[in-house]
Order: sequence, then C-alpha cells, then structure tokens
Amino acid sequence: MRHISAAAAVTAALCAAALACSTQAAPSRAPAGPPDPPARFSARVAPVPQDKLGASYRAGCPVPPERLRLIRMSHWGFDGRAHSGEMVVHQDAVRPLLQVFRRAFEARFPIRRMRVMAEYRDDAEAMADDNTSAFNCRPVTGDPRRLSRHAWGDAVDINPVENPYVDVHGVVHPANGRGHLRRSPVRPGQIHPDDAVSTAFREAGWQWGGRWANPDYQHFSANGA
Repeated sequence: MRHISAAAAVTAALCAAALACSTQAAPSRAPAGPPDPPARFSARVAPVPQDKLGASYRAGCPVPPERLRLIRMSHWGFDGRAHSGEMVVHQDAVRPLLQVFRRAFEARFPIRRMRVMAEYRDDAEAMADDNTSAFNCRPVTGDPRRLSRHAWGDAVDINPVENPYVDVHGVVHPANGRGHLRRSPVRPGQIHPDDAVSTAFREAGWQWGGRWANPDYQHFSANGA
C-alpha cells in the first residue's frame, strides 16, 4: 500500500506541475499598429547635376543643360511595390510629364525601372534593360542621319521591352522585346490605345508612336516626332 500511495503521490505531483506549465500566461503581443498608409505619388524637380547627364549630353546638343530638369518621382514596379525613379527632361516638359506619371501611378501601371541615361553606355543597353527615360542627345534609333526628339528632352520611352520599336528596316528594338510585338492578350507594362498611360499623354497634348506605320510602342513626344 505504501508503494502504491507513493506512486500515486508522484503521479499527482507531476500532473500538477504539467498543469501549472500549461496554464502559464502566453507572452503578450504588442497591439497591432495602424496599417501602412497607401502609397502616394510624390515628385521633386531640380536642376540637373553634371553626373546625371554623363554621356547623354555633348557639346552642340540642341538644348543647353540649364534648360533641363531632373525629376525624382515615384512609380509602381513589376513587384507590386512603389519605387523612386529619376528622369531628365526639358523644363517645359516637367508639368505635362508629372501629370502623366501621376495618372500612371494612380492606375498602378508598372514601370520596370526609371534611371537617367548617364547610368548606361548607350541607348541600346538602356532599352535592353527595360529602362524608362527621356532626355538623351542621340540620333533616331535605326536612322543615324536624324537627331532623335529625345535630344530636346520632350520625348519619353516607357518599358522598352514590353513596348518595342520596329524601325524603318524592320529591326526590333530592343531585340529582347520581340515577344511583345504580339499585343494581345494585354500583358503588364504594355501600352495600348485608350489605356491609362496613352490617355494621360493624349490629354497632355503628347502623341504616341504606337500609332505609326513603323510602330514605336514605347515612345511619346510633345510634337509627335
């Protein structure tokens, strides 16, 4: 009987200890804070430092550096997050472009990246990297006899891979955008008639190269060139 009583006592003690452990208060959690505020479009405009021009500017370009502006602005990425990008434009293009990119942001239109052309060796490298940009004192892609409207800073190329350009010789720029010549079904980052981006540019008075005989789906300009 003593052995039975002793065993029962040990069992009772173990059960009591286990119960005490199981009923200890769980670590308190900090109260959840308010949700992050929705991302908002923001932009800052400043004169262009020399290091933000790099090889995109050279002597004899039609617009002097003092008439260019650097825009730092927010945009949505393909990762579904808001990012900050940079773009060099003509001073007269600042207002319409802020209007357009605000509309694009509100529509959550994704932009792969937005970097100044000084970060690239040339336009071909920037297009292959799917970079959205404006000012670049260079010839027309595929036609070196003519100066591109980008040299004036009032033309923009958006998502070049998703919106390729077919030059007068039938060459696709960039080459890695060839798969996007098929415009249906609509894919993220593509620009189409009457979507948020093309509509915003049209309302700003700019024209879209996607309507040309040799389509330039990435290109918008103030004078249609």
